[in-house]
Amino acid sequence: MELSTLIKVIGVDLILSGDNAIVIALAARNVPPEHRRKAIFWGTLGAIILRLIFAAIIVWLLGIPFISFIGGLLLLQIAYKLLAGKEKEHKAGGATVAAAVRTIIIADAVMSLDNVLALAGVAHGFVPILVGILISIPIIVWGSQLLLRVMEKFPFIIYAGAGLLAYTAGEMLIEDETIEAFLHSVVPGLVDEIHTWLPIVLVILVVGVGYFRRRDNLLKTTDVI
Repeated sequence: MELSTLIKVIGVDLILSGDNAIVIALAARNVPPEHRRKAIFWGTLGAIILRLIFAAIIVWLLGIPFISFIGGLLLLQIAYKLLAGKEKEHKAGGATVAAAVRTIIIADAVMSLDNVLALAGVAHGFVPILVGILISIPIIVWGSQLLLRVMEKFPFIIYAGAGLLAYTAGEMLIEDETIEAFLHSVVPGLVDEIHTWLPIVLVILVVGVGYFRRRDNLLKTTDVI
């Protein structure tokens, strides 16, 4: 394995793992502080295992129609749920380690599909991908813990994180090979515009609807108290 290839793989993985750290931070923010490290550890471990499985079967994954489109839909749902969760349950400590771990694994698995596709193009083999992922794990975990502390002081970052997930979902939807081929055959002159505007529109929808849902949950919690 060439050193230059390994450096490229590590660089790409670290850049693409920024949104994964955001997923972990958002999912673990409602877990009681004494259990957050446990949620992050098990969630990250499960996500890494799935990422390695994706890397091992990348050729097979590339042949599945609508795989990126379905992943985008799942990630869009996760972005909304992470933003507009029931505040009453959060305040009562209803967010458990198991729930956070489940969210981390599902969201990271969806987002890691794009990561592994990009890494496969750089690495041209499973071993460099494996090494790059293992090296980046500590940075992802540390980054998510840092984001958790920042979110507690600056809640607006939660909206920024959900917006980033929604934008990534939009890219996955529109970059699916089957969907892209369909758009080129139906509206060939608008494909570039759809590529540009769909992720932006989804960000506005998720953050906007999520904001009002979150506000309603806060008001309901206040009324109960």
